[in-house]
Amino acid sequence: MFVALWEYKVKPGCEKRFESAYGPAGGWARLFGSDRNYRETRLLRDPFRPAMYLTLDFWKSREAYEKFMAIHKEEYQGLDAAGEELTSHERRLGWYKLVEP
Repeated sequence: MFVALWEYKVKPGCEKRFESAYGPAGGWARLFGSDRNYRETRLLRDPFRPAMYLTLDFWKSREAYEKFMAIHKEEYQGLDAAGEELTSHERRLGWYKLVEP
């Protein structure tokens, strides 16, 4: 399993809109959900720094994620542009492979 991990700093007053857009029922998850290799999205909020969020997008493999991104580049860019009005910072923390027991 592959996980794409992103960090966001959300602008004051935009928290609910951000959570709706980036959460497991939001636009990103709906876009990703069109691919059978997508597994789920999780949204985390830092209780000590409430403007800070993490998204974890789970995929079958890195290759599947990269293929999806190449095919859906235009839709991805549209969602990303819309999200920029909600955030003051966005950073890819990394791409990870889940360690299986």
